[in-house]
Amino acid sequence: MLQTIATVSHVFLAVAIIALVLLQRGKGADAGAAFGAGASGTVFGSRGTTSFLSRTTGILATLFFLTSLGLAYLSGQQNEPGSILEQAPVTAPAEEGRSAVPAPAPMGEEDLPALPESGTPEEPPPQ
Repeated sequence: MLQTIATVSHVFLAVAIIALVLLQRGKGADAGAAFGAGASGTVFGSRGTTSFLSRTTGILATLFFLTSLGLAYLSGQQNEPGSILEQAPVTAPAEEGRSAVPAPAPMGEEDLPALPESGTPEEPPPQ
């Protein structure tokens, strides 16, 4: 249960970090604003985005790393096998000259398929 909550919050933090990074302006945006591109008039003002978005991204990145460490610790505490191969039963090695695969049982006459009444196999109809 704890691992599920940590995984969901980890994914949420990753999406939030991606959104915040995409919202931030690059360093080249200031040069465009100087020539009248109008990029400086954002929601938080020309100066306010740097401190607010950078600080929020840093906090979310710290939480992301903490959830990463927590998930690594929780996955190390699991006792059940993680793969199908680990769940397979262990068999003894085959003796020399003998196959590890058992031979099929011999077929009796009652196991043979029934032939048609004429005694010969039916031919498929012509196409």
